[in-house]
Amino acid sequence: MTNTSGDAYPLADTMTTTVAAHDGATVLTVAGEVDLATAPALENAIDAILSGKPAALIIDLTSVSFLASAGMATLVAAHQRAGSTTSIAVVAEGPATSRQLKMTSLDQVFALHSTLDAALAALRRR
Repeated sequence: MTNTSGDAYPLADTMTTTVAAHDGATVLTVAGEVDLATAPALENAIDAILSGKPAALIIDLTSVSFLASAGMATLVAAHQRAGSTTSIAVVAEGPATSRQLKMTSLDQVFALHSTLDAALAALRRR
């Protein structure tokens, strides 16, 4: 008997995250596919950042090619965990990301910007 539970999804590791500081905000850049298999890794990355209580967290999804409901749930959970301590903004543009966020009204839950520069400018105006 062969156990293929972990190996049945060869594309499960198709998401990467990087963290950088920009103008007083922490920017989490996500690339690849955010789905049921990769959402826990995204959640871990967000939790690690939020544990440091940054004033602002920008989650940049411009390099995301697929955003499943599990990924959207992770964004909502991050927004809830951040509370009033950390303001969260999401950068998303295009049919793979911003369309889903708008269709599910998540653009009403957190600030949604089409570029990282727009998100940073909005934070500076606060």
